[in-house]
Amino acid sequence: MAGDVWRPPFSTGKIVEDYRLLKLYLEVAREKGREDLVDKALISEEDVNLLRRLSSAPGVTAEDLVNALEERFYERVDPDIASEALSRAGINFDGDTARRIIARILAGWLVEMGEELRMYRLRRSWEA
Repeated sequence: MAGDVWRPPFSTGKIVEDYRLLKLYLEVAREKGREDLVDKALISEEDVNLLRRLSSAPGVTAEDLVNALEERFYERVDPDIASEALSRAGINFDGDTARRIIARILAGWLVEMGEELRMYRLRRSWEA
């Protein structure tokens, strides 16, 4: 059922295999009338510019990029909305952990987007 898989624009699934939790986060935010949180969860031009700067460092890996970008998105994710979204998926975490999970998905999406925009090529661990 690969055709039924939801992914945001410019995502590839190379880093984030499943975007359902992000979709739930966006749905919960919309239900609560929090379009501001939806906007914060979308990739901005500033995010892409930061990714461009980070990815130009020699020897930087996809994991390095995700780790660095996670912190940026963490501040933009609401812990209560994140916790409710995960709860709807049958995953119960405190707000801080839920927030970190959604932030990591957003960071992975941005790194995937960078490859789609041809800023770099993600390599698998077995590739030279």
